[in-house]
Amino acid sequence: MHRNDPDSEISPSHFLTAKHYYSGFDLAHDTYNAISAASDGKIYYVLSSESYERGGQMYVYEPETDQTRFIADLTEVCGEKGLQAIPQGKSHVRFYERHGKLYFATHIGVYELIDGMERLPQNSTDGYTLYPGGHMLAYDLATGQFEDLITAPDGEGLITMTLDRDRGHIYALTWPMGYLLHYDLQTGKLINAGLTCGRGEAGTVGDDYRVICRSMFVDARDGLLYLSTAEGDVLTYQPDSGVLEKVAGIDLRLDYFGRYDPTRPGSMGYNWRKIFWYAPEGVAYGVHGNSGYLFRLDPRARRLELVERITSEPSKRSGMFDQFSYGYLGFQLGPDGQTIHYLTGGPIYEKGRRVTGEEQIARGAARGLENLHLITYNIPEQCYQDHGPIFYADGSRPTYVNSIAVGADGAVYTLARFEQDGREIQDLIKITHPFGTT
Repeated sequence: MHRNDPDSEISPSHFLTAKHYYSGFDLAHDTYNAISAASDGKIYYVLSSESYERGGQMYVYEPETDQTRFIADLTEVCGEKGLQAIPQGKSHVRFYERHGKLYFATHIGVYELIDGMERLPQNSTDGYTLYPGGHMLAYDLATGQFEDLITAPDGEGLITMTLDRDRGHIYALTWPMGYLLHYDLQTGKLINAGLTCGRGEAGTVGDDYRVICRSMFVDARDGLLYLSTAEGDVLTYQPDSGVLEKVAGIDLRLDYFGRYDPTRPGSMGYNWRKIFWYAPEGVAYGVHGNSGYLFRLDPRARRLELVERITSEPSKRSGMFDQFSYGYLGFQLGPDGQTIHYLTGGPIYEKGRRVTGEEQIARGAARGLENLHLITYNIPEQCYQDHGPIFYADGSRPTYVNSIAVGADGAVYTLARFEQDGREIQDLIKITHPFGTT
């Protein structure tokens, strides 16, 4: 459906236009999280790969020249070029900046279909040995040099990460088992704090399978780490003692979030989808993926409050969950430090009827197409605004969007699918002046 279709859910005059960029990687596949704005004013991102032959590629976009530039192949910077092992196909995390360096992690990009699900490969293919494990990496903004910090144990990927900037602690969750790793930048010590959720996404469906939390936060006041589980529990980790435990008196098992069987795939369950620490109020703000509810979590008061449903206006009117059953990862504070920017879905209508997708899916994926919407929520003013759906100049729509970065000039960046030379890839897109500034 073209944006000017009379059966569209919006007025033709009420939409945003995105420009897409081709970085030069023709294997680029869906990327989650891996884009961030850095203090040098540039946008850093990773394009993922499903190939055995080439891993993920890191790039930078320079707003002053409106050009992208290749930085590195992830497999090569991890010291695994020529190893003939499954490559470092992805980064599944944002870039976190500290003392002039960007910290991030790598993940596996190819899988083996086992019992109808994509699992960590257990058998070598085409002469390639098994995945060596994900790496924590540092990239020096001044010198362009990489530092390989650690490799995840047991050939696990790294799917979730956060950084305590004040104390220099990196936390990550492995995939598929869901171990919590704690790395101290000062001492170089790595601690495996244990499993966080059954046997993670390596477990048996209906038994010990649990989807792994995709976002964690640190309370900046005391350095405690917080993460969620598919059952709706909130866990905390104390870096000084190395204790990982459930937080008493608080959970995410809310009627408004929906009802889930945490032992089955296809959604994030009661997990929050994305969350960040908000220092002015001493709380965290997060979003539950499938329902799209924004909530406020006070870890000391042991209180969780719903704030607003921040799905698109058409989603609110439809009363339905969005098509992407995991929810959206494009959820981040903007440069002003008080406005949430959220890229989420909006239903598509044909002949006046909402287009629906599959009733059930084997794993978190889009059940059907949606229009991409940009939402903002100003925390102090408690102001929600849907800025409308986003289209390319030719009227086609960006799809499979699960990342966001907001530039210092207010431009919004993400990674989305589009056609390039007759092939569908995922690459950088930019929404310039989304709020009407000139």
